[in-house]
Amino acid sequence: MAGWVAVLRADPRFPESHSLKEKRHHLRSAKAQLQNRFGAAVAETDHHDVWQRAELTAALTGRSARDVEQLAADAERWLHGQAWEVAHVDVRLVSTDDE
Repeated sequence: MAGWVAVLRADPRFPESHSLKEKRHHLRSAKAQLQNRFGAAVAETDHHDVWQRAELTAALTGRSARDVEQLAADAERWLHGQAWEVAHVDVRLVSTDDE
């Protein structure tokens, strides 16, 4: 039986951020919430030295494609509901049987 992974990549924007310290505050919160609410493994994967922009990549796992699709949709909805802007979200599903 295959497992599934949803790889979610999001580009949050922080227009009110005036320093890397402010951006990091938002990112720490976002990463913790994605981990706690959705069980995601999360990393900042790009735009490390830019104050108002980031790229987050999260991996969500489950037994079925339907499960991880729903989890990814819920995570995306949560991201869009926050105080910051989300410029783009991309979700890809991968079966652990894919080789």
